Amino acid sequence: MTGPFPGVDPYLEDQFYWMEFHGRFLYSLQEVLGDHLPDDYEARIDERVKLVDVESDSAIQIRPDVAVTYSSGRPSAGTAALLDPDTIPTIVMDEDREVFLKVLHRPDRKVVTIIELLSPANKSESDRRDYLTRRNAIMHQPVHLVELDFLVAGQSVPMRRPMPPTDFHAILSRWEQRPDCQVYSWGVRQGLPSLPIPLRAPDPDVMIDMADVYATAYQRGRYAKSVDYRRALSVPLAEADRAWAEERGRAFVRPLSQERGPDSSESLTHPGTTDRET
Repeated sequence: MTGPFPGVDPYLEDQFYWMEFHGRFLYSLQEVLGDHLPDDYEARIDERVKLVDVESDSAIQIRPDVAVTYSSGRPSAGTAALLDPDTIPTIVMDEDREVFLKVLHRPDRKVVTIIELLSPANKSESDRRDYLTRRNAIMHQPVHLVELDFLVAGQSVPMRRPMPPTDFHAILSRWEQRPDCQVYSWGVRQGLPSLPIPLRAPDPDVMIDMADVYATAYQRGRYAKSVDYRRALSVPLAEADRAWAEERGRAFVRPLSQERGPDSSESLTHPGTTDRET
């Protein structure tokens, strides 16, 4: 089942489904790319793992319930001494995993293109610096970079001129043309475009229908059954676009509720909310 929007669904960002959708979209894109790439290319999912040292007052600590020791007084001759251990809590570092997609050229399997789907962390002040550091490292390599920004909130990647004043962007940075980039922009009322994925010269770009990839990820995640389209949006859309999006959501829920019967509203309530909250 497709959702209520012709393109990006702002409710996925607004109701905290984005991190799961992030993975589903990239895996769907990997499958589509695999069907379109020439035989001497392959698309593979990779991930970065960042260990986050949380503050001491909120760190996950493990402390044994009982320290078992043995002592029989002084050790006898020829017996190794037994020491009483101290019990000290350890800190379990939080794992922050980010998946991305890379296009490799065979047989050397060198990276040709990296595709990033931006997450809220990439656009927030706390983790934005880490992403920009990785981005800058890619920019200094003979590797193409495609950045997909399907999020309304947060800061866009830095550019020498302001980005077009739309909701979503795709930034294509071909390594031979840097620092110039191709920027594709569209709004919440528009469908997703088809985008070129650059390969190694002289091979032509591969055109990918992002709307089809997005719809596949949405359907496989069954978000039509989980997202509460009755709730107001809090993402920073323009006022007219927010009103339009909320009306689209309510119109989507009405026929869906009729199909499911009188108890259908429960399945459309966001986890952790009640009817009074919505």
